[in-house]
Amino acid sequence: MGIGEHFEGVKQHWARNFAFLDYFKKVYGRDQPLPKWSDADVEEFIASDPVYGPQLKALRESRKFALGGALAGAAHLGGVAFKYSKSPHGVVLATGFGALTGAVLGSEVAEHWYELYKMDKQGANLRFIYWWEDKVSVLSE
Repeated sequence: MGIGEHFEGVKQHWARNFAFLDYFKKVYGRDQPLPKWSDADVEEFIASDPVYGPQLKALRESRKFALGGALAGAAHLGGVAFKYSKSPHGVVLATGFGALTGAVLGSEVAEHWYELYKMDKQGANLRFIYWWEDKVSVLSE
């Protein structure tokens, strides 16, 4: 293996690591932003795409776990802080930290519940963006 092959491998490695930038370029790096989509549009995509549709549906369902975890964590840690300290800034900080911790824990539970680790999450979202872009361009013509 020569030095050129090594640098090519390093280049490919970092291109894969920073592939998420393509998503941000596609979504946020536009001259004209895409119009907002509704839940009905997302459901239409889910019904029309047999590969990425179920993945996107599982991703949307997993948000409920994160939200539930955030609510439980905020209520619990905020309640404990209020019970024992009665310090307003301590309660606010504890509530925020509890919400953050609960959301992360809820996301991890959803990751295993829906087996999201087996999916291409970014690919599903990007496929929906491509689909929405095509649909909007057809409607505007």
